Amino acid sequence: MWKPAGMDTREGVKASKLRRHTPAYLAPWRVSPCVFRSSKSELKPNLASDGLACAPLQMFTEEEAMLKDMVTKFAQERVAPFVQKMDENAKMEDSIIQGLFEQGLMSIELGEEYGGTGASFFSIILAVEELAKVDPAVALVCELQNTLTNKLFTTYGTEEQKRTYLPRVSKDTLGSFCLSEAGSGSDAFSLKTRAEKKGDYYIINGSKMWISLAEDAGVFFVMANTDPSLGYRGITCFIVDRNTEGLHVGKKEDKLGIRASSTCPVTFDNVKVPETNILGQVGQGYKYAIGMLNTGRIGIAAQMLGLAQGCFDRTVPYTKERVQFGKSVFDFQGMQHQIAQVATQLEAARLLTYNAARLAETGRPAIKEASMAKYFTAEVPASPSLQGFIPLLVATLTTSKCIEWMGGVGFTKNYPIEKYYRDCKIGTIYEGTSNIQLSTIAKFLAQEY
Repeated sequence: MWKPAGMDTREGVKASKLRRHTPAYLAPWRVSPCVFRSSKSELKPNLASDGLACAPLQMFTEEEAMLKDMVTKFAQERVAPFVQKMDENAKMEDSIIQGLFEQGLMSIELGEEYGGTGASFFSIILAVEELAKVDPAVALVCELQNTLTNKLFTTYGTEEQKRTYLPRVSKDTLGSFCLSEAGSGSDAFSLKTRAEKKGDYYIINGSKMWISLAEDAGVFFVMANTDPSLGYRGITCFIVDRNTEGLHVGKKEDKLGIRASSTCPVTFDNVKVPETNILGQVGQGYKYAIGMLNTGRIGIAAQMLGLAQGCFDRTVPYTKERVQFGKSVFDFQGMQHQIAQVATQLEAARLLTYNAARLAETGRPAIKEASMAKYFTAEVPASPSLQGFIPLLVATLTTSKCIEWMGGVGFTKNYPIEKYYRDCKIGTIYEGTSNIQLSTIAKFLAQEY
């Protein structure tokens, strides 16, 4: 059973009553937004007693509901006060990473024997969504640790590797996945990093680019080719500790969005790795990468969904308070139609994401559904009355419209709406571009027909 750490909110409630009266939803960065309806949980019905054939996708087990509520509270109280500062400085607060570990959010699916909480895969998706409503960069840290780092160890690690690393990654150690290179982006398996066998160890040479969380990571999963003559079938995954001689993390990128999470080049100069640090089997790295990214795409869909919902939740109430021409902006029919269209896209994205997560959780094939969820949150076509926007992200559509609905204040850095807009663009790029998702979907459709 999930056991969230308690946080007393009575003092916060009293303090809120003492603040001078300002429009509730025109709160600057330093004030945590209210908990909106989209953050509230409903328990899954008892299927046997309620006579239902199956539970609605948006109803949760008691454990999932508890986790969701806890993450909502953590995001509002521990993350929200630092969001603007972290974005400006392009640096994650150490207290937030520490808090994620303390709350068990970095080891959601891991067994208790490794220091994890033993919760469900779906719980990871809920946590990522809730964190992304406040800061997508923080959500990314949680998402990558759970869907890549932990999953790689539990799925392919030896018992010794699990005993060595899982207690660390559940307590205080970030992992980082090193796949992309300067010449291998979407064509990831054309990578040039080489691992040459020397007795009972390997020597790795090469360089990686766009490596998430590299600045703070303590352990790296490095994809390197042990036999270039075999092409991608020579790709092998190595576990490399940060303090290994010859491993160098370069200057982090100055990014458009998700600035608080680091993205850095990583180089390997005669890095000596023992044979026992091979993850899984030699030459199977490409399969592991595909498998992890297929699951990770559900996590990125949840991140984009949470981002869009968080922006929407902070904007719509303002349209009901803002008065123009003698009535609230929300009361204009044209505005109501735009808001209704965006809300419908959000709901569709949520159902796609939750469905893919439930499928993956039960061990059923979900590759096509994962790609559909990520694609839809990344490239859903604009509705007929919004054709001037051309195809847009659910997240981009939402954040773009929210800036317009907020007017001038939405365009300033005094409020977080423009940050959501900057953060969402990465959703069409990492863990498989939108075109890669379409190719994956088409491949499965060809098999089905």
